[in-house]
Amino acid sequence: MRFVKMQGLGNDYVYVNGFDQRVEAPATLAVRIADRHFGVGGDGLILVLPPTSGVDAEARMRMFNADGSEAEMCGNGVRCVCKFVHDFGIATANPMRIETGSGVLTLSYTLDATGKVDLVTVNMGVPNLIPAQVPVEVASLRATGQPQTFVIPDAPAVPGLKEVAATFVSMGNPHATIYVPDAAAVNLTAVGSKLETHPAFPRRMNIHFVQVVSPDEVIMRTWERGSGITLACGTGASAVCVAGVLTGRTSRQLLAHLPGGDLRLDWREDDNHLLMTGPAVTVFQGDYPLG
Repeated sequence: MRFVKMQGLGNDYVYVNGFDQRVEAPATLAVRIADRHFGVGGDGLILVLPPTSGVDAEARMRMFNADGSEAEMCGNGVRCVCKFVHDFGIATANPMRIETGSGVLTLSYTLDATGKVDLVTVNMGVPNLIPAQVPVEVASLRATGQPQTFVIPDAPAVPGLKEVAATFVSMGNPHATIYVPDAAAVNLTAVGSKLETHPAFPRRMNIHFVQVVSPDEVIMRTWERGSGITLACGTGASAVCVAGVLTGRTSRQLLAHLPGGDLRLDWREDDNHLLMTGPAVTVFQGDYPLG
C-alpha cells in the first residue's frame, strides 16, 4: 500500500490515496501503521477519498486515531488533505472543498516557489455551543458564571488551580479548554488521560491547557482524544479562540503557540465563522506491506 507521511505543526498522520487504492479495515490498520516503533509512526491514519455521491467537494477525509477510533475532523489533518489533493494532482481548486465527518469545509491556500501548497486557511464554520451537542452531560458538572464553562468536581489536581473549570466548544469534535497559570507545569499524561474519559463526556474529550500571554496570544498544550499528547491540534486551537472570547480572556484574532508551532485564528464577528491558518508539510512517501 502506498502512503504519504504528512504533518501540520508536528501533528502527523499517515495519508493514503483512496482514489486509486482500497483500504480494508482502516481502524485496525490505523493501530498498526501509526505505531512509532513497529509501524510508520504518527498520530493516526487519514484516508483521502472521493466525495460521497451528490456532495459538492473535491475529496473526502476519513480520520482514524492511533487507537483505531474514528474521529469527525482534524484541523491540522484537513490542511494536509488539501495539500495532498493539490500536490498529487487530484484537484487544484482554490478555494477547495473537503468533505469531513463534520460536514464540508472550505480551504484556501498559497503555494511555495516549487508550486506546492505551503500555508492553508480552513474555514472551520460556526462553533457549536450547545452542551448536549458537544457533547457534555452538564448535569454531573457545576455551572459557573461564565458561558459554556463548568467545574469538574472530581477532576485530578492541576497545578495552580483550586478547582478545574473547563469551557466546552464543539468544532465538529468535542473540546474542553482549561485555563492555567503555567501550561508547562501540567502533567498531560496524568491529567489529560483521566479527563478524556470522564463520565460527563459520552464521546470522550480533547483536553487543552491554556496559558494567556496577552489578549492576542496564548500558549496551549493538548491531550488529544484517542492519540494522547500531540504537538498540535487545529480544531483545539479553534476552540481555544472561541473559549477565550466567551470568557473575556482573549480577542477574536488570536495567535496560538503550540509545541509544534503557531496557528493563527480569526473568529469573524460578521458571520460567526472561525478561520484557522497554518502550514502543511509532506515528510516522506513509501510502501507499507499489508500481508
